[in-house]
This record gives sequence, structure tokens and C-alpha cells, in this order.
Amino acid sequence: MALTVRRAEDRGFADFSWLKSRHSFSFGHYFDPQHIGFGPLRVINEDRVAPGGGFPTHPHADMEIISYVLSGALEHKDSLGTGSVIRPGDVQRMSAGTGVRHSEFNASRTEPVHFLQIWIVPEKAGLEPSYEQKSFGKDEKRGRLRLIGSRDGRDGSVTIHLDLHLYASILGPGEIAAHELKAGRGAWVQVARGSVSINGEDLRAGDGVSVTAAGTLRIEGRGDAEILLFDMAL
Repeated sequence: MALTVRRAEDRGFADFSWLKSRHSFSFGHYFDPQHIGFGPLRVINEDRVAPGGGFPTHPHADMEIISYVLSGALEHKDSLGTGSVIRPGDVQRMSAGTGVRHSEFNASRTEPVHFLQIWIVPEKAGLEPSYEQKSFGKDEKRGRLRLIGSRDGRDGSVTIHLDLHLYASILGPGEIAAHELKAGRGAWVQVARGSVSINGEDLRAGDGVSVTAAGTLRIEGRGDAEILLFDMAL
């Protein structure tokens, strides 16, 4: 099983003083024709927002937007009437559908917030906008792949309007999580923090890996690591 590695330092970078963002795929002013996306995955941005900073109200349409907070707290408000604070362990899914406006701000005046912003193209355009937020404790993710997003919302996961399974895992040194990738599907693994080995390939925070062949992914923790795994139809 061949892995294609996207190294952390090769990602796009944006610095707006209040925001420092690393882009795994083309986004905003950063364009790389070799990294437009992977399957339905269009955006994986690693964002660090300074205290008091944030994204003012802006529109989205026809996109599944997932926020995964690693540290700090992110305050969300949208035109659906949703207002919430997202903290580590929380998963937010907003289906922009026919159109939604929202803002995201660091909920703290003293501490930065560090999170992954993920955009996924839904199975069809024109969906009714919706919002969902669920929490998954560290114990649920420790040493295993915990389903946190799926087409049918099974096992308490958030609903993603696409044939995609999103897993999260926390792996200590020597802990192993395995995933069987079926024919016709692809996988993307994003190392959110720490370091891991995937089928013998050493990876660290910010690295991503794509896989397009069926087989077993063997993910082993090298330090206290946290990863996201996307399994999707290609």
C-alpha cells in the first residue's frame, strides 16, 4: 500500500497578525495545482487565532464545514440562530447548503485557539442549512479510531451529507490503531499533533497522508499524538 505524504512545511501559509494558518490544499491566495483537494476534501486549514481575534460574519454555500478544536475555545454564531463555544473534544458540523452566514472568534481574551477547519463537498447542492455539535472525550479516542462523522450519524457521530467516515484517535507511544480501506475508497490521515508511524512512514504534526489503494493502515503512536482519518468514496 503506497502512501503519498504531504509534509507540514510544504503547506501554504497565511499570516494576518491575528491569524496564522497552514493550508494542506489550495485556499484563498494560496494556489497549488498539485494540491487542490483530495476526493471530496477541499480544505484542511490548521488555524491559530490570537486572543480576541476571529473571522467576522461571512457567507458559505454548498459545503460541509467541520471545526475540530485542539486547544483553546472557538465561539460560533450563525444566521440559523446557533450560538456556541467549541472546545477540545467537540466536533462542529455546519452544512451551508443553500446559504448561511456565520462568524468564528476566539472565545478568550488571553489565550489563543488552535483548531482544524475542514471543508467537504456534499453529495448534492441545495441542501437545507443545518448545524450540529457533539463532544467526544479523550477516553473514547484513546488507542482506537473513534467514528466522529458519518453519512448516517451512527454511533453518535455528527452527520456528514456524503459517503465519508471521519475518525479521530489519540495514540500514546506504542499504541496502535488499524483501519481497513476497501477497494474504490481513499483515505486521508491528518496528524493534528504529536508524531506517528503509518505503515512504517514517520509523520509529525501537520503532516498529511493520502492513500488510494485497498489495504490495511497501521497507525502507531510515537509520542502523545492525535490524528484524523477520512475514509471516502473516490
